[in-house]
Amino acid sequence: MNRNIASHNPAIRQDMANLITRVPEPTMSGPSPFLLIAHHGPQTLPPNNDGLPFTRHPHRGFETVTFIRHGALMHEDSRTGSRVVHAGGVQWMTAGSGVTHNESAPLELRRDGGYLEVLQLWVNLPSRLKGVAPNYVGLEASNIPNVSMDAGRVSVHVVAGRFGDTEGAMQSLTDTTMLTIEFNAGGMVTLPATVGRSIFLYVVEGAISIGGQTIEQHTRIEFDQGGDEITLGATDNAYVIYGHAPLIDEPVAARGPFVMTTYEEVVEAVRDFQDGLYN
Repeated sequence: MNRNIASHNPAIRQDMANLITRVPEPTMSGPSPFLLIAHHGPQTLPPNNDGLPFTRHPHRGFETVTFIRHGALMHEDSRTGSRVVHAGGVQWMTAGSGVTHNESAPLELRRDGGYLEVLQLWVNLPSRLKGVAPNYVGLEASNIPNVSMDAGRVSVHVVAGRFGDTEGAMQSLTDTTMLTIEFNAGGMVTLPATVGRSIFLYVVEGAISIGGQTIEQHTRIEFDQGGDEITLGATDNAYVIYGHAPLIDEPVAARGPFVMTTYEEVVEAVRDFQDGLYN
């Protein structure tokens, strides 16, 4: 049985300096581990640009999953050094007990300019995992398995978890499945939505249909718990990020780059960063 749509959440423009940025509301609430998604671009950076408006900053208590749709992205952190991932790739960083990092346009993109589109999803960790050691995985498009569906009109890229018989490029700490899905016009696919798991769906480009409703680009969809699958169709070309994960039945205490279960833990996270413990 198909799940029903509970709410449509169009992204709101929240530009950062010269970087086009959209963020759907609400964020940081409820038992869903999918806290927020920030959609940067698409836009063309001019030659000799300043990169992206992110200075080196800390994180603790959650994971960042960064999708490089167009262009390239350089990741640097206090534990693993630097890495550049290109279009179609994904960066998965577990902040865990604390890490400082920076994500920016690599040297070539800053020097020559070019087209850039990047999305970053924040995925919560349950309290039992908030103290795990930080980790980083950089996946190029060639590292991510692809499943062709509907006579080639749909391509499902299995970033994490499993889709049918296909194992993802990585297995997450929290049994999260993460897919990116490309639709050609007329494509249709049915996706798993196991009861008791939270669903994440964001339409990056184009428009899709779910149960007869049209979902425009730049929209995050919330679902009820009434079914075990979701069927998506696309009249024209479209691109979607889709994931599912166990619910986290714990409070969320968030302040800036820290996501904990109590505000006392947030205060401790800030203090530890100030004391240099994330380096």
